[in-house]
This record gives sequence, structure tokens and C-alpha cells, in this order.
Amino acid sequence: MKQGIGLADVKKAHHAMYDVIHHTPLDKSVTFSNMAGCDVYLKLENLQKTGSFKLRGAYNKIHSLTPEERAKGVIAASAGNHAQGVAYAARMMEARATIVMPEVAPLAKIIATRGYGAEVLLSGTVYDDAFHRAQELEQENGQTFIHAFNDYQVIAGQGTVGIEILEELEDVSAIVVPIGGGGLIAGIALAVKELAPHVKIYGVQAQGAPAMYMSKYAHTLKSTPDAVTIADGIAVKAPGDLTFPIVDHYVDDIVVVDDEATAGTILMLLERAKLMVEGSGAIALAAILNHKIPAKGKVVSVVSGGNIDVNFISRIIERGLVKAGRRIKISTQITDRPGLLQQLLTVIANSQANVISVFHDRVEQNVPIGQAVIEISLETRDALHTEQILQNLRQHGYSARTI
Repeated sequence: MKQGIGLADVKKAHHAMYDVIHHTPLDKSVTFSNMAGCDVYLKLENLQKTGSFKLRGAYNKIHSLTPEERAKGVIAASAGNHAQGVAYAARMMEARATIVMPEVAPLAKIIATRGYGAEVLLSGTVYDDAFHRAQELEQENGQTFIHAFNDYQVIAGQGTVGIEILEELEDVSAIVVPIGGGGLIAGIALAVKELAPHVKIYGVQAQGAPAMYMSKYAHTLKSTPDAVTIADGIAVKAPGDLTFPIVDHYVDDIVVVDDEATAGTILMLLERAKLMVEGSGAIALAAILNHKIPAKGKVVSVVSGGNIDVNFISRIIERGLVKAGRRIKISTQITDRPGLLQQLLTVIANSQANVISVFHDRVEQNVPIGQAVIEISLETRDALHTEQILQNLRQHGYSARTI
């Protein structure tokens, strides 16, 4: 395959950043292995400096610039992780960095990028909007543009993840990688397939942003009108014209995963593995656990990043608890007399449920005079526990139901 990048470039990048980046853990998960029916290993790039793999490509690109180019500064467009990688790498090499981010970028990523010393400008609603604005500023100010994925030096830097995996797990059978614009999977696939052609490379995209998936099956570049997904790090409407040929040539298959599965995996990683992971970092594991790929032997899930907004985590937790039947709301009706609400709550307490909130209504039109409607939010163990609580209430004469 003729292209502007080869294994030698990835090896060169690996050598250049050897003492700069973290060589992130490759951790076998017994829990996820049992769930998936294969040996699942997590390549924990969420523990990388700046919280994602993006530092690798950004550093390699800026490292390749001439002193004159660095003196003029660099500019990038990013939904967040690339922004932090560029800002961190630029500060290390004393280059001024300007980052254009979508207006909806997570606040935590904006604050972190500024904290690394970069100037942050907000423009548009998705990555592509920020990208076009950054290109305009590049022409105006003469800075070097550091693309998030469509650059051979960036691709080579991301490919060092693949080299690390092979160095630590020689008998790996498959590597599962999240895909936005394709920089990470292009680098990993190139390096791994050149060094160990038998290893399968699977890509995973969000159902709401499947441009590379579409392109892979059409064998030509495709784009989508929108990129709507909770995995903001891979919300890209069009893959790169440099990354796509590499992906088309080396990647064995690409699958899509919906946001519900991704959100559930974020919660499982937090609860079972004690790992804080963003949507794009969880989606590869979501594909494995939901049997989207033929996982056999030793399978590596690339956990690409952990920069998730704390407010969003709370929403994921709340939603996950409701979906698992561990947080419910029940409604019942009681006679509006002193002490009867306490009797209801005693039944619930004896059922070992924890009360979150109580809403007591005796004046609404559809509530009979002398009666009160009670809505109670509860924490429970699981769906079976919920059913036991409802049965206990009904045995005590309450017409309880979930709402």
C-alpha cells in the first residue's frame, strides 16, 4: 500500500516520546472477561498525561516542527482531548498554542486546556465547525495547524499505542479501537498489522456519528450531516482523507454502538473497575460486552480517554440506577391523617429500601377529599428488591405502583 507513512515513522515516534509520555497499563479485567467470554484487557489511555491518548500524536507533530515553525506558534481544533494534548505538548516545547473548541465542549476540558497555557476560543456546535474556524485563524496568523487526526505525524504518534500493546501482550488476538476521525485506529492498525498481521483490528463508532463505518463499507469517503452522540470525543461528521485509506486497508471490521450501551459501560467501568472513562473511551468495551465483534482469545479494548464532565457522570449514574431498577419512584394513596404517612414509611424501611424524597399531595383535583397521594423516590438493590417492596406494601393494604 502506497502512503505517506510507514512502520518506521511509528517506531521513530515511539523513540521520540519514550521518556515523555506514560507507558499506560494494560490491565486484564476478570469481571469483563467473564461477561464477554474472552480474556479482556484494558489499555488505559485514560491514565495518560492530559487524560487521553491525544498527547502522543500532538507531541510527535510539534516535535517534528522546525524551531522557526514553533516560534510562530501552533493552532488546533478539538472537542477537548486533542486540545489538551496540543496545549501540553506546546508548553513542553515552548510554543504558543491556540485551541478552537466547539461551544458545547465539556467545561472540564475547556478549563484543563486553559490550565496547560493555551488560548481557548469557542466556535460552532461540533468539531467540524471549530475546525473550519481554526483553519481561518491559521491563514490569518501564520501558525502551524495541528490536526486532530488527519496528519501523518499525528497518526504515527497514535500508533505508538499499538507498539506498546504488542510489547506487553505478544499473543494478543484482537485490538478494539474507538473511531472518530480515524487517527488512533489508523496508527494502531498500521503498526500492529505490519508487526503482527494475524492480530485482528476492530473499530467502533457511535451510532450517531458513523462516517468511518459508512466509508469502510463503501470503500470511499462518506460523511454524515450531523454527529450526535454522548461520546463527544468521536463526534466527527467526516473521516480524514489520510486516515481513511489506512483504515480501509488494515482494519478488519468496524461496528457501531448506540449511546445506551456506551452509557451503561461508563457506569460499569466506574462501579466495577473504579475507572473514570468518557464516552469515547468506553465505546470499544461496550462493543465487546454487547458481542458486536467476534471476540476470542486475548482481546484488548483501548480505553482512549477519561476526561468526562462531572455533571454528565451524575446523569449517567442516575440513568443507570433507574435502568437497573436500583432507583425507583412509587405512588400510592393514604388517608390524610396524622401518623399514617409514618406507617407507610415504616413498611418501606422494613423492606430495607432507602428513601430519597417524599411528595405529599392532598389538594390536587383528582385526589378525593380526606385522602393524599404519596410519591416516594427510593434506592433499592435491584429489580427483584423493587418487586418485593411493592408486594410488602400491597400486603399492608397499599395500592402501590411504580411511576
